[in-house]
Amino acid sequence: MALRQRRRIGWLFGLFALLLAVAASRALQLTTLNSGQLSNAANAEHATTVTTPAARGSIIDRNGTLLAVSEAADDISATPQLIRDPAGVALKLAPLLHLSSTTIANDLAKPTSPDYTLLAPRVPAATAQQVAALQIPGIKLTSDPLRVYPFKYLAAQVLGGVGTDANGLGGIEFEFNTQLAGSPGVQHVVFDGQGRAIHVSGPTAVGGQTVQLTLDTALQQVTDKVVSATGEKYQALHATAIVLDLKTNAILAISNWPRVNANDPTKVGFSNDYAVNLGYEPGSTFKVVTIGGALSDGLITPATRFTIPYSYRVADRVIHDSEFHSTETLSTASILAQSSNVGAVQIGQQLGKSGLYDWIRRFGFGSPTGVDLHEESGIVPPLASWSGSSIGNIPIGQGVLVTPLQIATAYAAIANGGVLRPPQIVSSVGGVPVRAPRATRILTTTVADELRHMLKGVFAPGGTASEISIPGYALAGKTGTAQKVENGTYSNTKYVASFVGFAPEQHPRLEGIVVVDQPGGGYIYGTEVAAPAWEQIMNFALTYLKVPPG
Repeated sequence: MALRQRRRIGWLFGLFALLLAVAASRALQLTTLNSGQLSNAANAEHATTVTTPAARGSIIDRNGTLLAVSEAADDISATPQLIRDPAGVALKLAPLLHLSSTTIANDLAKPTSPDYTLLAPRVPAATAQQVAALQIPGIKLTSDPLRVYPFKYLAAQVLGGVGTDANGLGGIEFEFNTQLAGSPGVQHVVFDGQGRAIHVSGPTAVGGQTVQLTLDTALQQVTDKVVSATGEKYQALHATAIVLDLKTNAILAISNWPRVNANDPTKVGFSNDYAVNLGYEPGSTFKVVTIGGALSDGLITPATRFTIPYSYRVADRVIHDSEFHSTETLSTASILAQSSNVGAVQIGQQLGKSGLYDWIRRFGFGSPTGVDLHEESGIVPPLASWSGSSIGNIPIGQGVLVTPLQIATAYAAIANGGVLRPPQIVSSVGGVPVRAPRATRILTTTVADELRHMLKGVFAPGGTASEISIPGYALAGKTGTAQKVENGTYSNTKYVASFVGFAPEQHPRLEGIVVVDQPGGGYIYGTEVAAPAWEQIMNFALTYLKVPPG
């Protein structure tokens, strides 16, 4: 009996010893051999990294009117494996997300990954809260602000848009993406056993800066309306207009047609901002470069007389005036007012190839204007590539490509007493004024005054814009009608019609340019297509901005 008890005790002792050894072995494994793996598992279960998007900065006009703003929104996503009744969930969500229940059910059945599928991006906050109130297991809301353009079409190509990656797609949204985007918050959060955050580290989100533009919403709306009506009336390919404040070269309005909705990211980009990206031959608006250069070099005066036949040969090219006339005598001023091609070419010949090329470059052509937009440089052929007939077409605006903003900037230099100043469209970023761009004198005040006075003659009887007037204001400007190149030759049916001018002539305050690419219906001249639109825009602008008559 005693022996039997001793054996039981021995067996129990051995069993306890064995269990102790197993426990010790397991403890060694957990605390030493597998400690790193278990620590990572614990961290994964009780800690996470949370990325919080930064609120994108707003874009406002010169008066503080909101042009672009970010509104609270959420991405609605799902973890399909947690959803037990996909069809029922789809029926509940469909009316809120404005999607068919079939679409939602398909997304749940064929998810992006086993743990995730996006059902609807950037759902407005009010709707997202309705989704959250359903408390459907497996449905998740993730903050993803929605970019909204309150005026939809207003200056849409200038503002640009924001893509699904929250980066700017064009215009100001692209050029100032870094300042607008801000910095997202990336925080490491540790939770306790009940899921409560007990430690948070890492930077919080820093919102983007506000970008203030020089645009004036009221003037922009009128300009948009006029440009759209012009494009539609003449069934044009493109149309654009710019209004400049000549005191600072601030862009007050910049319109493009066809219009696009900034709220549709697929429609915005760089190429459809025609004001800075439409490369076209300027035609007669370019004649101020030729005449301004010859005046500056002392080769001519406004009163210098020229014998002007209807046609004129230069190398292998014959130049014609737009309307037939017998040989006549015209002054420099009359050549500009009546837009004589033959007269402008004769003046260009006095400048010579190198002289003309130098003045083209001085006026800024062939280089970006420096505006804070993605702009084209235009094309000025290098002097070495000029042919014998180049001096017969470049003086009248053929054989070079410019943008509407380049022409506007060149005429602003004339209006501003000979000072070429880059145009501005951004006035401040984050409340800090943008430094005014550096200006360069390209003409003497005397030559600028002479050109300005001669451009006034364009509106006088016999001038190409004699039918254009704004009561109370003396105007100065120039028409342009340029043939488009098609298959290597100049088309007889496709033209670019333009008009550029400023007011008042004596003390210029505002300038406008209208360019209509390929007007239809047999209308081709800047006088009949672009000048009336310019008149409407400037008439409103001068009154609205309270520019004194003169």
